[in-house]
Amino acid sequence: MSVLDAIAAKRDGRANTDAQLRLIANGAADGSIPDYQLSAWLMAVYINGLSEIETAQLTVAMAESGERIDLSGLDKPWMDKHSTGGIGDKTTLILLPLLAACGLTMVKMSGRGLGITGGTIDKLESVPGFRTNLSPEEMKSQASRIGIALTGQTPRLAPADGVLYSLRDTTGTVTCEPLIISSILSKKIAGGADHVVFDVKCGSGGFLNDKFQADVLRQGLIRVGKEAGLEVRAAITDMSQPLGRTAGNALEVKEAISVLRGEPGRVRDLCLHLASLALDSAGINADPAAVLESGAALAKAKEWFAAQGAELAVFDSDDWCLSDHTFKVTRQGEAGWVSKVCAEEIGKLVVRLGGGRRAKTDHVDPTVGVEIHVEVGDKVEPGDKLLTIHSAEEFDGQVSVEVSADPVERTPVILS
Repeated sequence: MSVLDAIAAKRDGRANTDAQLRLIANGAADGSIPDYQLSAWLMAVYINGLSEIETAQLTVAMAESGERIDLSGLDKPWMDKHSTGGIGDKTTLILLPLLAACGLTMVKMSGRGLGITGGTIDKLESVPGFRTNLSPEEMKSQASRIGIALTGQTPRLAPADGVLYSLRDTTGTVTCEPLIISSILSKKIAGGADHVVFDVKCGSGGFLNDKFQADVLRQGLIRVGKEAGLEVRAAITDMSQPLGRTAGNALEVKEAISVLRGEPGRVRDLCLHLASLALDSAGINADPAAVLESGAALAKAKEWFAAQGAELAVFDSDDWCLSDHTFKVTRQGEAGWVSKVCAEEIGKLVVRLGGGRRAKTDHVDPTVGVEIHVEVGDKVEPGDKLLTIHSAEEFDGQVSVEVSADPVERTPVILS
């Protein structure tokens, strides 16, 4: 059996066997299959798809391409969360300490930015000193002490996904549903969790533009996850506009800290909803809003950051990781109501500024990004500030916020 057989089968619309999928996963993990052949297989999958059985087999093969964290001995339940990605999505930075403060054990493996969407690892690496390369032993030890640990993709945990994930970002195959499902679930299995809450994004700033597609993905995650022995909950949430008031790595960390301090808004509302789903899955009777308001989640976040080497001064001031330039975008026309803040456009702008990757080897500038001062439904007057662009150099681009002469209904952050 050769990798060419696996490529040809999928190219011609035939199913890959379990052995072929294991060959792909192991070849990606150990480097025996070159990028150009893996890329050919990814494109064939993008065009012809994988069945649910193939997706489950690929998921297990990717999880078993490296080590799996053994969480035995830690307090149960073992919880993980995952978002399908979006512009301004910093929920992990809030939800992990919030749920740990509620009594869950949170062990999570996160990724870098993919396409126009930001990555949790890129965000946390903007924090001075924050380590994102914990070993499985360090993860388990830290979780046993404080109930929370997070690491980036490592060669030891689901290494096949690390390779395929970065290739998807540069081969136009990011939005392929079975590849999304296998990528997500392989990391959950390798990370040792037995409960997972999923946040499936819907809108221009995510991978899925309409609610029907989002629900198909949600159901796929639930079915394949349960086949893998996971207890799964999932929500569909809005990504037609950026989530919260920032997009960009350091900017989003600062906003997450503000939410942990009690800042209201769509980010807080989403985190409380996802926390409720997670607690219901785990059978824990706790009020996440009360935990957030008490300051326990903020205290747990400080404990988490300190355990992973971060400088805790980031909790005291926003005066860190600053861009060289800022540029304000204001309302130039008549008064009206904001009808559109295009998440996709904001995401593309962050990448152009240097806050994301066009190629997998690109350096990410953690200082750049966009502050969004309005959301859909807000009334704006002439001269009102709409956006602030944080840039490393002079900014001469155009960013539009659409305004209607008539009142506009606000978009709920929880769609289903």
